[in-house]
Amino acid sequence: MTFARIAYEALEVCNGVTMAAIEAAVARTGLAAGAEALDIGAGNGAVAIRLAEVFGLGVTAIEMDPGMALLARARIAEAGAGDRVALVVAASAEVLARTPPVDLITALGTTNITGEGRPTPEAGFVALHGALKPAGWLLWGDLVWLSEPPAPLRQIVEATNVYADHAGWQAAARAAGFAVFMAELSPRAVFDDYARGLTAAARRWLDANPAAPEAGTVQRSADRVQAMLDYGRDHIGFGLYLLRKTG
Repeated sequence: MTFARIAYEALEVCNGVTMAAIEAAVARTGLAAGAEALDIGAGNGAVAIRLAEVFGLGVTAIEMDPGMALLARARIAEAGAGDRVALVVAASAEVLARTPPVDLITALGTTNITGEGRPTPEAGFVALHGALKPAGWLLWGDLVWLSEPPAPLRQIVEATNVYADHAGWQAAARAAGFAVFMAELSPRAVFDDYARGLTAAARRWLDANPAAPEAGTVQRSADRVQAMLDYGRDHIGFGLYLLRKTG
């Protein structure tokens, strides 16, 4: 068990956004049943399952973390979606390199999408642009700087990815050859619920499993995440962007 596995098993969406917002954005694409989608950073599998169940898409769900992949696989099987959702346990860059272009990519809170270690917003969008069919769609969601953060906070949050503010994500998407069809920030209450849910799930697990060999690691991760989100509350949000390939 890891902190991520414990926390995301308790959440519907593994990010600071609601499933309703995700579904509303995908509905705007007008994609027909049978269209092909990639869900990068599938987490607990909930988004991939909805893409298949609600929109009738054929989905390849990509998850690099083996523990999270076990959870996603179990949920896909429980939903009876195994014929429409194929789970691939690998780094996204590896899968993108060998997968033909698709109609839709969902990428919510992804890590190291290019395989280069710490991608910029522009590099991430360029990589995804090449993985889409002409006029294909990208639903991108990630952390947003709501205001200029203190240097220590930026250093911690950007350990694996470089983030942008709301205007910066949109500018990076346009520079990579996308039109911005929708750009919205999650309401503060939604992001706060997500932040509380992460650590509350870990605390419940720790109370129930105090002698587990992973308890120390889970405790430290929960403390670190809570400190980061509490310290950064006025600076960190979540943005959701529906983009369409134009170039």
